[in-house]
Amino acid sequence: MPSITRSPSDSEENRAKVESAVFEAVKNLLDSGMKYTEISVQKIIVEAQIARSTFYSHFRDKSDLLSRLGRSLSKSFFEEATSDALDVWDAVESPDGLQGITKLLEGSIARHRRHFSVLSAISETAAYDSSVHNFYTTDLEEFEKRVVSDLRRRQEEGMTDSRVDPIVAGRIIVWGGEQAIAHHISKVDQSGDAAFALELASIWWYGAYNRRLS
Repeated sequence: MPSITRSPSDSEENRAKVESAVFEAVKNLLDSGMKYTEISVQKIIVEAQIARSTFYSHFRDKSDLLSRLGRSLSKSFFEEATSDALDVWDAVESPDGLQGITKLLEGSIARHRRHFSVLSAISETAAYDSSVHNFYTTDLEEFEKRVVSDLRRRQEEGMTDSRVDPIVAGRIIVWGGEQAIAHHISKVDQSGDAAFALELASIWWYGAYNRRLS
């Protein structure tokens, strides 16, 4: 009698297929205008065309689903951002660092637009769900550390005014910038992205990195 035991690769392939179907279903429901709190497991399984038992064999609950969708999205963001940012961070150190920061922000805004419905759901849920909140804040905290480190180094090298507070400035640049990008996308179509990126980059570049206090 032939064995019906599934190999690890079969199980992994099946898990990936279910995750992909569920993630796509959630994105479709969010893109249709629904809030994540309004999306029931029943709606998800109907959209994904899977059984309820299949859903719960792969996800503990909706919070687990959103956290894993967020991690998947974060990986995509990281890979795209890394390929863009290596040269951009070097450009920040050039006399025309404003151009480098503008390019960095243009890429970030474009990525936010492509995944805006999911990012909005993560932001919304993070306000009351600690597991989602931890995911949401991790990448931003790492980015904040990079900005603070850059500011401190620039101060040591005499490129940034010593009276600039790196921690406060880094917090405003990263967390304020994240909120500003989300608000911009919710109000303006992509025709306004270039001007927004330049203005936000100018605030970053002239307001902190190259501020000269009298």
